[in-house]
Parts: sequence; C-alpha cells; structure tokens
Amino acid sequence: MPAFRYLALGDSYTIGESVLEENRWPNRLAMLLESEGIKTDLTIIARTGWTTSELWQGIQDEKLQPPYELASLLIGVNNQYRGYDIHEYRDQFNFLLHKSIEYAGGNAKHVVVLSIPDWGVTPFAASRDREKIAIEIDQFNSVNRELSEKAGAHYVDVTPISREAVHDKTLTAPDGLHPSGKMYALWAKETLPIVQEILAGSK
Repeated sequence: MPAFRYLALGDSYTIGESVLEENRWPNRLAMLLESEGIKTDLTIIARTGWTTSELWQGIQDEKLQPPYELASLLIGVNNQYRGYDIHEYRDQFNFLLHKSIEYAGGNAKHVVVLSIPDWGVTPFAASRDREKIAIEIDQFNSVNRELSEKAGAHYVDVTPISREAVHDKTLTAPDGLHPSGKMYALWAKETLPIVQEILAGSK
C-alpha cells in the first residue's frame, strides 16, 4: 500500500521550534497514523517567524509534487505579532488556503486548518498586554475559521489547548514561548479523527 502523503504548511508551530523533530505536531500525527499501520510520507514547509507572505515565498522555493492526501495549514501568528493589518491577513490566508486545497488534489475535505495558539499566556509575554494579545488572536482566528468553513475545509481549534499553558507549565517548551511536545501531542490527537475520516473516504 502506498504511503499516505501529507503536506504541512506553517511557521514555528509547524516546524516545532524548541522541540525535537519527532515532537513536532505533524510528526506526532504521522506517528499516530503509523501506529495504526498507515505509512506516512510527511513534507513540512515551515519556518520560525514566517508570516503569510513569507510562507508563500517558502512554498515557491520548494518543488512540491501534488496531489497530497492531506494538507494542513497553520499560519498568522507572526502577522499578529508584527501588528500587520487583519484585512491583509484575510486576503493572504485565503490565497494560501486555496493553494492548500489545490495541493490536496482540489479537495477541500482533505485540508485541515489549525487555529493560531495564544502566545500571550507564555512566560515570554509576561511583560506584554496579554488581554490585547488574546483579543487579537481571537480576531485572526475568526478570519481563518470563517474562510476555512466557507471553503469546506476542516478546522481544528487548538487555541483553548494553548491557553491551558497558564495552568500547566509542561505545555510550554524550555524557551518560554513555543509549545512543548506534550502540547503538540494534544494537537495531533485532536486532528487524528479528521484524518481517519479522510482515509476512510479515500478507500
């Protein structure tokens, strides 16, 4: 049986800044699939600090080989962090979303969008306006959720999980900013049922 081809697009949260490669959330998801006997061929295009426009540039620098059975998209935290316009984010996210659908063979049901986690709860943000960060993250997520649902893609809201880091310090990586492998495992677990649904539909 050929490997399940999975393309993960994003920023630090997809490349797993400050965690080992096997603890990145796409790798965790691939490991869950492997445990069910589903060989997974994972391609990650992501870099710490990338905005929507930088992700698109990064994609263009790679030689993709679509179609993929699954594409995931998690992008926008750096747009928010840098104070970029949310209307610009809407346009650029929508473009990336439809590119993701294109890479998934034109099937929106094979695309999973993850919400932007709230970095405002981390030790890194201790001296910042955490309430303002939370409000802006929610605004950006309202945009990516609306566009994902409109396009017919799946949506996984990991923001509530990220906010649990207020009470559970083990959910944050040693750098005091990014998620730990433990949190990424929770994201993967949350996404797994959707991927199982995709696999069931493609048999």
